[in-house]
Amino acid sequence: MDNEHKIIIAIDGFSGCGKSTTAKVVAKKLNYIYIDTGAMYRAVTLYFCQNNIVLDDEAQIDKALANIEIRFEYNTSSGQNVTLLNGKVVEDEIRKMYVSAKVSPVSAIPAVRKAMVAQQRQMGKGKGIVMDGRDIGTNVFPNAELKIFMEADVAVRAERRQKELAAKGQEVALQEIIDNLSQRDHQDSTRKENPLTKAIDAHTIDTTHMTIEQQSEEIVGLVESLVRC
Repeated sequence: MDNEHKIIIAIDGFSGCGKSTTAKVVAKKLNYIYIDTGAMYRAVTLYFCQNNIVLDDEAQIDKALANIEIRFEYNTSSGQNVTLLNGKVVEDEIRKMYVSAKVSPVSAIPAVRKAMVAQQRQMGKGKGIVMDGRDIGTNVFPNAELKIFMEADVAVRAERRQKELAAKGQEVALQEIIDNLSQRDHQDSTRKENPLTKAIDAHTIDTTHMTIEQQSEEIVGLVESLVRC
């Protein structure tokens, strides 16, 4: 697909619905660039945790953000994108539960969102990108040609997350994950700064009983329909 016909694909939805995994597959199928916005907020959260940043200290937050550089690299050995925080690979660390527990309040801070959104919009100028998060279709790219909103039963989401963590050697009780997801759902949906909501023109995909391949094929089909129009 040539650059002239490439579009921006914005995927929003609740944690554990398969957004990131599906977005990566879609990007690969379409030869698009995948941008993991969730990883960006997790990286900021990790930095805040490591440097004991107080979340209601605006001056401290602004100083921290000025010292944060986030970028992505493709790991040829694993075939996956990895997240780098100030030049250091933090892909595994940002997925740990202590980061998951704090990422929603950190990402709700206006200064944090402003800094990350500015980077995300810069990345999307050339189009041909797949970006997933909480407010991509409503705030970051409100004019995206294709918007997707993903949802799934919380118990199913928790089981998926438990398997992901177990594969990385982290044994976490299912109820702890359910509680974490439910808390994040509430925080993300009720925050004042660009809450998680479905864009009016978004296509809803319930992934409760869908495989990643089914999810990605549905999105690719929507892209192909749009490009043909």
